[in-house]
Amino acid sequence: MRLILVRHGQTLWNHEKRAQGVSDIALSDIGLEQVERLALSLKHERIDAIASSPLKRALQTAEAINRFHNLPIGLEEGLKELDMGDFEGIALGDMLLTEGDFLRQWAEDPSSLTMPGGESLTELQDRAWRTVERIMANPGTTLVAAHNFTIMTLLCRIRGMELSHIRKFHVDEASKTFIEFENGSGNIILFNDTAL
Repeated sequence: MRLILVRHGQTLWNHEKRAQGVSDIALSDIGLEQVERLALSLKHERIDAIASSPLKRALQTAEAINRFHNLPIGLEEGLKELDMGDFEGIALGDMLLTEGDFLRQWAEDPSSLTMPGGESLTELQDRAWRTVERIMANPGTTLVAAHNFTIMTLLCRIRGMELSHIRKFHVDEASKTFIEFENGSGNIILFNDTAL
């Protein structure tokens, strides 16, 4: 069993450094170019199934890749991004002015916090992992189109690391990460790759 975790391409909110959780923002022109390159890099990869977050930016990424594979795309609510709650859409610069204490705590240990009106990394990891466990029940290679924090929390779970170490797994826009599973244990064989 193999997973290919892909992060969506850039959106305008990514470019503007806005908190982008469950807001349904489409890819920007740059993001569309990024996912075209990602799709080409996966053109000859064997992919047996595709699962995607239902948010536009992830689904557009999955659809770009799927042009070369012609598979049904399963939409999975559990793969959505971290719900940023009250912070949705707020630019980082503005948050630095008004939410300095929260951001300092987030820098020290993001796993200890819950987004006001949103969710915690633990809640995100639990729902995303339940989805991945279901996906892993099927043989072959599944491509999973998701989001930065979603993928980061999954990688922490796969490596058996506490969520306080989540920053070790930052993933770039339109990147791919390959994981092979054997006897329930996952091994990261390619991480955060953006090369053609």
